[in-house]
Amino acid sequence: MALRIIVSRHSVFYSPLISTIAGGFLERHGLSAEYGVLAKGQKSSVLIREGAVDIMQSAVASNWKPMEAGESPLPVHFAQINQRDGFFLAGRKPDAAFDWKKLEGSTLIADHGLQPITMLKYATKTNGVDWSRIRLMNAGTPDEMQERFRAGEGDYVHLQAPYSHQIEADGAGSVVASVGASMAPVAFSSLCCSREFLGTDTCRAFLQAYRESREWVRSAPPAEVARAEASFFPGIATEVLAAAIRGYQAVGNWEGGTDIPRDLYEQALNVFEAAGEIQSRHPYDAVCASPAAAQSV
Repeated sequence: MALRIIVSRHSVFYSPLISTIAGGFLERHGLSAEYGVLAKGQKSSVLIREGAVDIMQSAVASNWKPMEAGESPLPVHFAQINQRDGFFLAGRKPDAAFDWKKLEGSTLIADHGLQPITMLKYATKTNGVDWSRIRLMNAGTPDEMQERFRAGEGDYVHLQAPYSHQIEADGAGSVVASVGASMAPVAFSSLCCSREFLGTDTCRAFLQAYRESREWVRSAPPAEVARAEASFFPGIATEVLAAAIRGYQAVGNWEGGTDIPRDLYEQALNVFEAAGEIQSRHPYDAVCASPAAAQSV
């Protein structure tokens, strides 16, 4: 069976999912996949509700505003992809002694997507930075952010890998910090589907393949993972992909099991609550499959 998988973004950050396809794990369980990226104007909740997609890469936080707007039914999040923020800061030059306070008075080209900017704001606070003293620039899409930084705008740029690491490889800047390493673990991104699909044999087979892929990506040599995923990142050298994968392994993005831990879900609520982005603390069971339910599928 061919699964229809759509991701909200395409990045090495989501290697546990990408490698279910690229690493042959789906095939071993009798599955294949059509892989695509969420288009502008599309909503994951609508695609799942209308049956246009089987599995989405998203985030538990993506359910909260729709819940507050009374939207129903919403996807159920059944597996974690990573348990730390996946963005890096790149500066103009190498800075082994980078301190977050250096952002004060500097111009930061920041990803203004709701979760990225909310997590970044929390990370700066965690590291003693006065958010109001950062000159934030909204340059648009990640591609547009890179273009503006390469053209000489901004002191720092806030990107997922491998794009942060491509800037470094091209000599246009240098990775100076991991946002994920600079704040507490959190339920950052996850897999979701309809509650009906969650109970199917197909989902059970997918989840087994995903467990195997996630463990492999977490522990395999970065160059090996990079070679497997190379076709998903045309134009990016395998050495750059390997550096990005190595960076995520070092930060611990893919540690833990496939279940979405309740404490990391609560930490995501803490982050959004601190930013005033949610009206209430939405219960875990209203958004996520319980660990027992996830194990049973």
